[in-house]
Amino acid sequence: MKIVLPKKVVHIIDILEKNGFEAYAVGGCVRDIILGKTPNDWDITTSAKPQEIKSLFHRTIDTGIEHGTVTVMMDKEGFEVTTYRIDGEYEDNRHPKQVIFTDKLKEDLKRRDFTINAMAFNYRRGIVDEFGGIKDLQDGIVRCVGNPEERFGEDALRILRAVRFAAQLDFDIHEDTCRAIKLLVKNLTNISKERIQTEMDKMICSDHPEKILMAYKLGITKWILPEFDRMMNVPQNSIYHMYNVGVHTVKVMENIENNHYLRWAALLHDIGKPDKHVIGEDGYSHFYGHGDLGEKMAVSILKGLKFDNKTVKIVSRLVKHHDDTIRLTDYGVKKSVVKVGCDIFPMLIKLKWADLAGKSDYSKEHTTDDLKKLQEIYEKIVERGDCLEIKNMAVNGRDLIEWGLKPGAEVGEGLDKLFEEVLKHPENNTKEKLKQIIFT
Repeated sequence: MKIVLPKKVVHIIDILEKNGFEAYAVGGCVRDIILGKTPNDWDITTSAKPQEIKSLFHRTIDTGIEHGTVTVMMDKEGFEVTTYRIDGEYEDNRHPKQVIFTDKLKEDLKRRDFTINAMAFNYRRGIVDEFGGIKDLQDGIVRCVGNPEERFGEDALRILRAVRFAAQLDFDIHEDTCRAIKLLVKNLTNISKERIQTEMDKMICSDHPEKILMAYKLGITKWILPEFDRMMNVPQNSIYHMYNVGVHTVKVMENIENNHYLRWAALLHDIGKPDKHVIGEDGYSHFYGHGDLGEKMAVSILKGLKFDNKTVKIVSRLVKHHDDTIRLTDYGVKKSVVKVGCDIFPMLIKLKWADLAGKSDYSKEHTTDDLKKLQEIYEKIVERGDCLEIKNMAVNGRDLIEWGLKPGAEVGEGLDKLFEEVLKHPENNTKEKLKQIIFT
């Protein structure tokens, strides 16, 4: 196996070694190289103490110097260089009370979370793999370094990271690691929502979002997304469905492109169904109003996970409208675009396709043609450049005031009237024609 380090990483290691210290690329970057991937970040571990690191390089930043980490700047690129360390007692299932610097690489590696992340490399010694990380990579296993209960007791976020790595790499989790997760999963309540959000997002936006079922079976979602557990217990007795709400949700996630907004919309699109589940006189499951309820729940969940406002707004709107019935005419589709929003309507169509992919063969047989027609109509509307927003009409409020309408409600009603006309008859979107229409 030939490993090639970036020149800047080699330069940092060389400087440290020439001054009598050990230094290695370490952690996720070594894992990714072995897997044939290009690392996003390059971390370096060394026997040099923080002040010694700082003395050897022209530009450094005290990123986390109390924990031994100094960022070395090479041109405009930063590389984290961390002193070998032993973590002291953990007080909050997340942070050690103190760190003890050591001159032994193995001591530093054994404090790390998983074997696949506990390898180091330099050209002098090659790969240092004290805990079987290469074999676990070959076997497709996520396994804790040493005692898994100790690793998760130190940092409960590792519980979620285990599933995240399983999703990103399509790995299984070792049975001993699974047992420890089930035993200590409640400690996730001690982890900040921001940290949980980051790990969930990486899991959901991975190539294997279906690994959320692994999180469910291990009891993780009970503590970070209990609404998913409820969905897993709600049947969908209907000719249109073949899975319960939770499994259907996973199928939708698998069948939608890897996009942050779409994946979260897929995960949350039926979040309102458990509270809206009724059995009708026909004996089938019905979920009237689940989109409106789902919108409110999505807002609450996403805000609770400290997502940005843009994510909250886009995802919740997609959840609200995912089950909308759209009249398959030019005007009907345009009215839907106006209601949903031009910015997310293409995403809504993608969500509808993915939703259908998670339904029964009967549903696919009776809905596919309608979805194709919806997409064709929408694409033609866009291709023609038809006006879909009031702000894009050939006239605005100032024009109406110049024509004699009173500012305020009268102008607003006039714009609404003209916009409705433009939606029905796009050829009338000219100043001359709209001026004639406003006074008829």
